[in-house]
Amino acid sequence: MPNRSEERVITPGLLQEWALPDPQGDKESRGTVLVVGGARRTPGAVLLAGVAALRAGAGKLQLAVAAASAVALSIAVPEALVIGLSETGEAGDEVLELVGSADVVLLGPGLDDIDHTIRLMRSVLGKAGEDTAVVLDAYALGALSKDPELVRQRRVVLTPNITEAGHLLGREPGDDLAGAARELAGRYRAVVSLYGHVADPDGGSWREESGDTGLGTSGSGDVRAGIVAGLLGRGADPAQAACWAAYAHAMSGRRLVPRHGRVGFLARELVDEVAYTIATV
Repeated sequence: MPNRSEERVITPGLLQEWALPDPQGDKESRGTVLVVGGARRTPGAVLLAGVAALRAGAGKLQLAVAAASAVALSIAVPEALVIGLSETGEAGDEVLELVGSADVVLLGPGLDDIDHTIRLMRSVLGKAGEDTAVVLDAYALGALSKDPELVRQRRVVLTPNITEAGHLLGREPGDDLAGAARELAGRYRAVVSLYGHVADPDGGSWREESGDTGLGTSGSGDVRAGIVAGLLGRGADPAQAACWAAYAHAMSGRRLVPRHGRVGFLARELVDEVAYTIATV
């Protein structure tokens, strides 16, 4: 692992020294990722995050979304097991059974009601094991800001945008995003990935410098969270997963620029670049 000091730049050289676990065996050995989210109007966020997790190397994918979208999503992502949530955001017994056996739970993409999200987090994270890796994104971060005791797991990654970081901090993060990431990591005892700045609760701090303006597109954050989850599934530790994901996300965007320009590519196109980007580090 890289030494802990000042913020280190995430480069191919750094990542080569911090190599991901070598995939061996069958799909079970690369972990089961469960993505929980997808309100009735926004199931696509779960699709983006889930497929990104597979592209990052996860072995098995399970998706829990609003029941009205479950059948359509199961057709759109035939590689996944898809389960429906109630309209009030409740996780039924079938979903909670999946939580209990998942290696990684990604919670938040596509949720759109804070009260429903808090209830969902209580039931889902209450069922997850202490050593289950957890990634929180989108509305799940808003829920965490209201109740920091929702998460009791040890291996946690938070992937806020600027607005969500403000909710978690209780103030605007300002221009010092590295400092904001470090403050959040210490406050919530989690790895934090904030716009290319990664911090862990033990003082480690990194930054990714390849990201460009095109990454600021609808669904891009869901892709980044999914990459983190997939890397955790295949055995990376939380800080390693966050750093590799920041690089893979940014460089996938770079690879699309010659075809679509700096601001013309879509989040779904980022997903298709993830596996190659990781493989060629």
